[in-house]
This record gives sequence, C-alpha cells and structure tokens, in this order.
Amino acid sequence: MPKIAFIGAGSTIFMKNIVGDALQFESLSDATIALMDIDRKRLAESETVAKTLARLAGAGARIETHTDQRRCIEGADFVIVAFQIGGYRPATVTDFDVPKRFGLRQTIGDTMGVGGIMRALRTVPHLWRLADDMRAVCPNALLLQYVNPMAINTWALAERYPDIRQVGLCHSVQNTVEELAHDLDMDTDDFRYRVAGINHVAFFLKLEDKNGRDLYPALFRGYREGRLPKPPLLMPRCPNHVRYEVMAQLGYFCTESSEHLAEYVPWFIKEGRDDLIERFGIPLDEYPARCEEQAADWAAQSEAHLKGEGIALKKSHEFAADLMDAVVTDRPLTIYGNLPNTGQIPQLPPGATVETPCLVDANGIAPTVVSDIPPQLVALMRTQINVQELTVRALVDETIEYAYHAAMMDPHTAAELDLGQIRSLMDALIAEHGDWLPDWAHARRVA
Repeated sequence: MPKIAFIGAGSTIFMKNIVGDALQFESLSDATIALMDIDRKRLAESETVAKTLARLAGAGARIETHTDQRRCIEGADFVIVAFQIGGYRPATVTDFDVPKRFGLRQTIGDTMGVGGIMRALRTVPHLWRLADDMRAVCPNALLLQYVNPMAINTWALAERYPDIRQVGLCHSVQNTVEELAHDLDMDTDDFRYRVAGINHVAFFLKLEDKNGRDLYPALFRGYREGRLPKPPLLMPRCPNHVRYEVMAQLGYFCTESSEHLAEYVPWFIKEGRDDLIERFGIPLDEYPARCEEQAADWAAQSEAHLKGEGIALKKSHEFAADLMDAVVTDRPLTIYGNLPNTGQIPQLPPGATVETPCLVDANGIAPTVVSDIPPQLVALMRTQINVQELTVRALVDETIEYAYHAAMMDPHTAAELDLGQIRSLMDALIAEHGDWLPDWAHARRVA
C-alpha cells in the first residue's frame, strides 16, 4: 500500500479535502497517511478529522502524526505540501500593512507583487529543506506542491533540486470552469477546453460545449450587453468584472479570479482612481479578510470536529487524489500541472514554471506541448515571469538585491511607486520580516 505524507496538515480544511478524496479511491483507501505540522493542537484536530473520514469511507487507512518532517516522509510515495511560512500573523499582515504605508494597495498578495516576493523569500528555503529530506529518506517520491507563490516555488525547487520529482497543483482551472458554467447556465461536464500559460495567468485558448460550439461569442455578447458576469458563485464579494474586461481587450478568458488578476496588472488599482475600484468591484485587502473569516469559522467548527462530528465525505475538485490514483493504478489521467518549461510552451523562457495539460500514469507526469498562445497573452505572461525569475535568482544566488529588482519590475508596484519608494518599501518589508527570512536577505546593499 502507498504512503502519503502531508506536510502542513494543520491546514485542516485543505487536508480534509485531499485526504477525504484519497480515501474514496480503492487504490489509496488502505494507504498509510502521515500528517505533519509544527502546531500540535492543529495537528491533533487534523488527526481526528482524518480518522473520522477513514471511518466514513470504510477505509483501512493507517493515520499517523508527526512533528518531525523527515520522520513523517520516510518511505513516502507521495509528499503533499500545503504550509504557510509565517502564517497569517505575522507574515501576511506584514505583507499588507507595510505596503499600505507607502500607498501600495493589494487584494491577495500571495503570488505576484511585493506580497508574492516576500512570501517566496520566506517559503522557498523551507521547500528546499523538504527536498533535502526527500533526497535522504524518499528519493523516488512525487512531491505535490500546493503552496503559493506556486510558479516561483516550482522554479526554485527545480533550480536547486532537479532530481526531485515534483508538480505544482492549483484549482484555478476547475474554479474558472465552475464560474463560467454558472454564468452560461451550463453543467461543468458539458465544457470542452484547452488551457495554457503560467499559474494564475493562463488562458482558455479553446472554450466549447460538448458539441463543439464555441462559447466565446456568448461571453463577449453577455459582457457587452451587461448580463455578464452574474453575481459570483464562489466568492460573493468578489465580482468577476476584471476578468471579463481583460477578455474584452485581449480576447481570452483568464484562469485566475478577478481579485487576483487585478493586482497582477497595472490597469485597475491606481492612485487617485477609486472609480476603477468601484466600477470593477475590486476587493482591496481581500486575503486578510478571508483569513479572519476562516479563523472564526474554524473556531466555531473545531470543537465539533474534535468529537468527530460535522464531518462529511465529499469529493473535492483538487487534482491530488486523482493524480495519485493514476500513478498507483497506471490508469491514464489528464490534469493541469505546473512544471519547469522544457519546451512545452516554446514561446516562454526555458526553466520558467508553466501550466499546461499533463498526462499522468505510472511513469509520472508528462506535460503536453502548447505552441499557439496568442502573442498578446505571451507578452502579459512575460511581465509576470520577469518578477518570478528575479525572485528565483535572489534565492538561488542569495543576493537580496534581485528581490528589489523583482519589485521594481512588478507591473502593479511600478505603476504606483517610483524607484526610490520601491526600495524604501522593500527595506521596510525585509526589516519587519526579521527572522522569517534567511540571514543573507538582511545583507546590506553595497553602494
């Protein structure tokens, strides 16, 4: 039976989705599931939830817990990672509060911009430690990486640990299909599509119904007539106007939500233009608001969960369990995965993390080639890759100056702040992060 290790299992809701999915596959139902977290209380809660899920599924899975990472992954076939280094407090709060002092507003701050850069600087060293442990005790395991900033993490892992088998997994494509089905009054199973690009900035290059009818004319017409987007299905206070406007201008629909996309580009969050914030319904400080709400929701649920109550076995739309089943059973599967670019998108730089359809079976994960991305979309992706590459260089070369350059190249940051302001902002962010960053990040720039 396979062994599945889950690093960051104190993220109980996400753990519940992945483990609950896995237990519904015959090939995984008797697996050893090793949960690891540094928070013993949250780990105990997750253990109770996992054991309840196993009971509900009638599965023979063995659930074990660890606070030591290397012991947890020893002999693992799959390693799932979903930690948040620095947590909501203090790290995410710092990522939002400090930029606001400089006049820079954000919505999510976990992928691009100064929030994404800082999250990468504190996250990648821990992913490297995990990769080092994998080399020692489970060198053939497959790493399923669910941590943002996904593209930077995947790129940096491949740079230093090219021998570690890995894939970055996200639910952007699945979520977007749900939103489009909601807007078009369709069932998600009736969609046929092809997506490619980079994580959070990939696009639906083909979007059809099951009969081969192009669905783009209905989207353009609905937006032009003011019928679309409908009130959002997944995030009630985050209307989808940004994505529809980008589609109207660039011709294709983006995989990431409007609240994310708004801070990846220089067009929507602008000093003195609160009319844009209102017109496009941009939810500033959305991620901190979600964190506060989720903490409150979990506090209300955790007591019941510790008694094994209020837990349901329901299949999520995450790729992890389906992927593991495909590897174990050799049943072919197509997913959307994030992997270093080895030619699957020839229009983008080699080594950059790209998201394309991938074939999964007992041999692992094989990306398919997509070579027909329209040039305006490639140009937008390159603006993101510039920031990602410089952040990776800062980490690999241990040269903090490249992180400053990454912030200077970020489209939204550069549209709001001048070069001196960006340097001062990065100085403040690095100082306030303190020990959450590696020692070399605090090295002074040589004039």
